[in-house]
Amino acid sequence: MKGIQDFFEKYAFGVCTRLGEKLRIPSSSIRLFFIYTSFLTFGSPVLVYLMLAFVMNFRKHIRRRHSLWYH
Repeated sequence: MKGIQDFFEKYAFGVCTRLGEKLRIPSSSIRLFFIYTSFLTFGSPVLVYLMLAFVMNFRKHIRRRHSLWYH
């Protein structure tokens, strides 16, 4: 089970893990929240997930570029 979870975290942007670390709650609870609300609201949380993934990826690139200027 841990191998499957690591695979999905590696290829699914790591949004749930990052949110779990920030909010100090288990990432599995966040994953379940996204899954259940996706079924109840016909997929709109998927858009929120993708927006969060985009923002996290954008911030990662900004930090990399910013650190290059000072080294």
